[in-house]
Amino acid sequence: MEQEIDRFVQAILIAVDPSQVTLHQQALEYLSNVQQNIHETWRLALTIFVEMDPSGHGRKYPPQARFSSLRMLDEFFDNRFEPLDEETFRTLQQSIISYIQSEYVYGPAESAASFLRNKFSHTLTLFFLCTYVEQWPTFFTDLFSLVRVAESSSQPKYNRHVALLLFHLILEISGEVADQTIKSARTFNHIRHTRDARVRDAVRGRDAPLINEAVLTIIADGAERMAILRESDEESKALEEVVEVVDWGVRTFASYVGWIDINLTVTPTTVPLLFSLLSDPSLAIRLATSSALLRILSKGLKEPEDKLQLIKVLSLGQVIDALESKTREEQIQRGSDEDEGEESYREALGKLLNVLGLEITKLIDDYPKPEVVPEAKRLQNQILPIMLRFMADGYDDTCSTIFPLLQTVLANYKRTRKVSSNPLDDATRSFLTSLLDVILQKMKWDMDDDPTDMDEEDIVAFDGLRKDLRTFLDSVLTIEPDLVINSVRTLVLGTFSAYRNGINVEWHDAELAVYLVYIFGEISKSGTKGRATFCLTPAIPKDKKKEVNYSEYPLTPHGEILLALVQSGISAYPHRAVVMQFFETVARYGDFFKIRKDCIMPTLQAMVDSRGLRSTDISVRSRTYYLFHRFIREGKNDISPELSLNLLDGIRDLLVIQIEVPKLENPEDDPLTEAIKNPGLFDSQLYLFETVGILVSLLSKVPEQQASLLLSIVTPLLEDLSSNISAAKGGKDVIPILRIHHTIMALGNIAKGFPDYPCPVPEGYSFAPLEVFRQVAQAILLSLEAMNVFKGVRDATRYAFARIIATTGSNATHLIPPLMVNLLAHFEPSELIDFMNFIGLLIHKLQKDLFDVLDELLGPLNAHIAQLLSQPATGTDDTLTHTDTKRSYLTLLTSIMSSDLHDVLISERNKSALEPLLENMCQIAQDTSDTNSQKSAFSFFGRCVQVWGNLQPLSPGGNAPRPQALPGFERFVYERLVPAAFAVLSSPQFNPKDGQMLMVLLEIANFLQVVRKTRGTEAHEFFVTVFLPSQNWPPDTALEFTTKLRDLDNKSFRKYFSEFVRVSRSQVTS
Repeated sequence: MEQEIDRFVQAILIAVDPSQVTLHQQALEYLSNVQQNIHETWRLALTIFVEMDPSGHGRKYPPQARFSSLRMLDEFFDNRFEPLDEETFRTLQQSIISYIQSEYVYGPAESAASFLRNKFSHTLTLFFLCTYVEQWPTFFTDLFSLVRVAESSSQPKYNRHVALLLFHLILEISGEVADQTIKSARTFNHIRHTRDARVRDAVRGRDAPLINEAVLTIIADGAERMAILRESDEESKALEEVVEVVDWGVRTFASYVGWIDINLTVTPTTVPLLFSLLSDPSLAIRLATSSALLRILSKGLKEPEDKLQLIKVLSLGQVIDALESKTREEQIQRGSDEDEGEESYREALGKLLNVLGLEITKLIDDYPKPEVVPEAKRLQNQILPIMLRFMADGYDDTCSTIFPLLQTVLANYKRTRKVSSNPLDDATRSFLTSLLDVILQKMKWDMDDDPTDMDEEDIVAFDGLRKDLRTFLDSVLTIEPDLVINSVRTLVLGTFSAYRNGINVEWHDAELAVYLVYIFGEISKSGTKGRATFCLTPAIPKDKKKEVNYSEYPLTPHGEILLALVQSGISAYPHRAVVMQFFETVARYGDFFKIRKDCIMPTLQAMVDSRGLRSTDISVRSRTYYLFHRFIREGKNDISPELSLNLLDGIRDLLVIQIEVPKLENPEDDPLTEAIKNPGLFDSQLYLFETVGILVSLLSKVPEQQASLLLSIVTPLLEDLSSNISAAKGGKDVIPILRIHHTIMALGNIAKGFPDYPCPVPEGYSFAPLEVFRQVAQAILLSLEAMNVFKGVRDATRYAFARIIATTGSNATHLIPPLMVNLLAHFEPSELIDFMNFIGLLIHKLQKDLFDVLDELLGPLNAHIAQLLSQPATGTDDTLTHTDTKRSYLTLLTSIMSSDLHDVLISERNKSALEPLLENMCQIAQDTSDTNSQKSAFSFFGRCVQVWGNLQPLSPGGNAPRPQALPGFERFVYERLVPAAFAVLSSPQFNPKDGQMLMVLLEIANFLQVVRKTRGTEAHEFFVTVFLPSQNWPPDTALEFTTKLRDLDNKSFRKYFSEFVRVSRSQVTS
């Protein structure tokens, strides 16, 4: 045994010593083996832990070895649900009692290795759980006998070390048998659950009074000693030790109050003791006591009368009221000297009040007994003012403690309001008025805060608080709308009036007022839209609205505060947060400026000067670029050509492109790619270029001036393009390439600011400066020809062309073929997909105007796609690329067939490629590994049948029939497509129960119905007499199928056909 102990100790020391590299693994394997055989080696572990040093001072073995021994004993006790044999139990019991006597009663209680105390408490708890019920029923009696010491006036009545051990032990036991958090963290074990319940019941039945009496007696004794020691102003170490005992005693009491009889824990003795400790000088004791009272309040009682009686006995409302006032006064006296400990105590009091309020509310809501509800309502009314005082606390953590209670109270008011339209009683109105005052005050930033220099986490936390407060504001709004509207209106108008009259307004007051204007649209919820939100207008006929002078009508409260916002000059407030909130607000409510056009100029002046676009703060400029764009975009119809010219002159110098090259986090990253992904300020500056396009477009009534102005704006950008091409060709310096990319993007955004080209063009339409945009498109194309090896330039060009063509229509489409040549001279597979999406967008916008371009484009595009798809997929990325390319190609072909451009596929230039194209589509339609592409392929063929298979397509005039567009196409349908459709359905890989494959089946049903409806009787005869017999269909089944195909509507046939296929396949497999 001695030899084995030495080996074990050595293994432990090697395992915890990082320098023992060679023996480390061997030591771990040895220890693992010992632990796996713990049913045989537990004596070894026990001996190592309890063995005394031969000198009689301290323990024989080092702390690391003794800690590992306890872990092994944990393994021995844990998950043991059968009694120990008698010899084992007695050995363990005697060793443990002897250890406690020598170490805790007469010794230093592991003072040299304090971590062993907690570990021993846990191990002893596990031993208790598996022996208490049947083998050691005197467990607590035996331990309590060790706590009391000989009577002495100068010494404590109870052994401090044993008392603390007892407290830790009871805490551990409560956690194991009653703490739902611990239980839910474990995998559920029915045997453990039953064992824990038996232990809990046994403690309640025989030892709960003893435990409770012992704990409370030690706490009371400690409280007396604390008072004596504090009066003497001596023995600070002794005082600390007593405080520790009382602290842990109260925590222990709190741990079991939830699961033992309430009559033991709430008595005429305990309540005064707890209240005295709730205001004790020791913060730790106060926090522990508040937690204990909270658990007492939360304890479930069967009868509501019992809960009401408990609440009345505790009288916590009065106690918390007094403590809140006291701690608030202390908080005021501390001033700016923050005391986190004392604030945590106020937070604990807030939590206690919150639980008290929730328990009272349950009595009102859940138990509507006449003898309970009136008293509960009286108690609730007593605590509501205290709740508001906590809510008004300057510390957000304390403020938010009562949010659940407030939410419940307001929910009750809302429910009452739904069933009653009577005016609010005075008490409720007074409470809601006070609540609104608190909400509005709490919505303010702290005056000492600086949002521009705060951690993101703190800003998010404040935004979260405002969001919660907004929820409460909305609740009050539901209960009494006028109260909220008037309170907000009064605060906002008062703040703006004070500022306008030169009275000092603190920045956080100014920001709150502007913020309330910003959210007022959500608060008022008038149900009106547009101009009617801001002024009170009579019903105006739609055709007369443009003639109405809305400034003659009185303003709504929302209109009033917006007018006050602009007229107050608050936009000049010398604080970034106020100014930015102003910009956010005016950009949000663009319709207001349609009824008060005199407010447009001061707003724009603020945005354009050093407060906004010219601010030295880059974050202000960045956000203002967008807000300025939004304001102009929504109010462009009210901006005169003169104002547009002035604005353009005012911002022209801001159109210098901002270039930023970010620092690379990884040296292997491509600097150009990273700079394009993270463009910095330029990303926001693009909004400014789009705004320039909007402003120039407003000069459409003077085309020459408009063209000249646009040319003057784009010329510096075009010169930039030209001057950077030669510098960029080497590719070594990313700055010229980045400048070309940014310039192309900026030109595209200027085009984006113009209206889309109409189709068809209405009479008298004022075109955009087409010649200037042709020059821009040509210059971009030349840049692409020189720089097409760079993906960023290719992407920017495609982006810009999409916006230029959206503005110019077919006037720049002649550049698309050379654009494609250059885009696809060097390309990544994803770019081919983007290009097809680009062409699809043009098809949608331009329709027939794109025919010649598409006719020229289609052959080379088909070649590129065929080349890409013919390459073998060597990995997951390649497979995904092939799949996405197929889908984009099918989408493009379907768009062509669904537009007036389908003749492009059978034009002189492209008709030779049609048959290979159709064969390729037919293969895709039969590929069950890609169901999305299958579905798209059958959708494409359905459209082809409608266009090329129609027996009597009409002439363009719609009166006379014309020859079939593609003679002989019906043979392809009958010989290739119909057999392919049924081959898919009969394929072993096809599973109609799979959701994706079911979609293919339904698309095939659509296709078959299109064939039948398009070809008429011919198709019917084909199915009945040719195809279905060739597939060995019984005549009755074939006739039924073709009849359903002919007679049912699409929805009914799809349902019939899916069931038909399912049944047919199940018959074949069976």
